[in-house]
Formats: sequence, structure tokens, C-alpha cells
Amino acid sequence: MAPVAVFVGVMGAGKTTIGQAVAAELGVPFADTDTIIEERAGKPIPEIFVDDGEAAFRALEREVVASSLETFGGVLALGGGAILDEGTRKILADHTVVYLSVELTDAIKRVGLGAGRPLLAMNPRATLKHLLDQRRPLYLEVATHTVTTDGREEPEITADVVARLR
Repeated sequence: MAPVAVFVGVMGAGKTTIGQAVAAELGVPFADTDTIIEERAGKPIPEIFVDDGEAAFRALEREVVASSLETFGGVLALGGGAILDEGTRKILADHTVVYLSVELTDAIKRVGLGAGRPLLAMNPRATLKHLLDQRRPLYLEVATHTVTTDGREEPEITADVVARLR
């Protein structure tokens, strides 16, 4: 079993929103690895970062992504930083990966100023710009399809993704 599609992109790209809409359109389940991580850890991601550190979070994330890629048959959304792990990027090569691309202005509008986003705790605008610049080449590396989300509404993006998957 493998996901119908795996969504990647920086925070604010729409992985959860578009992923849920695409799953509904295709009649398959939706899962978000961040939610699975929180369930396994028994606490929210910001607490994992504070209590255990980013390295522990990334290790748990790597395990959850690998397991989900083997056992989940719907639409799967990965956390924004999951692609930082080389092993994760390698195992994504065998899957249909949709990169939801977003630029800084739209991403800031969507995530606000970082509430509940541990990586945006200080200087959210500069941090998000750095994350976009750092991660974009990695998202492109794993992407089967790249879908631009800037200035577009959910129904239009969903229709675009579904058309590419069919």
C-alpha cells in the first residue's frame, strides 16, 4: 500500500487544507504526519521542540513518514521540514509527491506571525524567508508535480492537483 499522493511544502502552503480537499474529491482518507507525531508523542509539536529538542522531533518525524509511506493508502501531508532528512527524500522517490509552492507574502498571510509554530518563535518573517530559501530546492528535488498556490483559492488549487493526479 502507498499513498495516492504525498503533499510537501513550507508551512502556509496549504498541505492540510488542499490535501483534505483532494482526498475528499478522490474519495480516499487524509492523514497529516504532524498529527500522527503528536498522537505518538502524546503532546503538541511545540512541546516536543521545547521538551525534547528539534533533533528528537526530526527522528520521530522520520519514523512516522517512513511508516506512513508503507501503510497509508490515501492523501498524506508531510510537515514542512520532513524533506530535510536525506533518507526521507530518498524514500519519497517511489511516490507521487505534490509540492505546493508558496511565496513569502502569501505564506505570511496564511500562518500569521507564528502562533503554534516553533520555528517561527523569533522574527517570523525573516525565519520563514530563510526556510523558503533553504527548503525550495529540496521540495523541487522530491516533487512529481509542482503546484503554485499564490493568489489562488482552495477550489482552484484542488482542481489543479486532482487533474494532475488523474
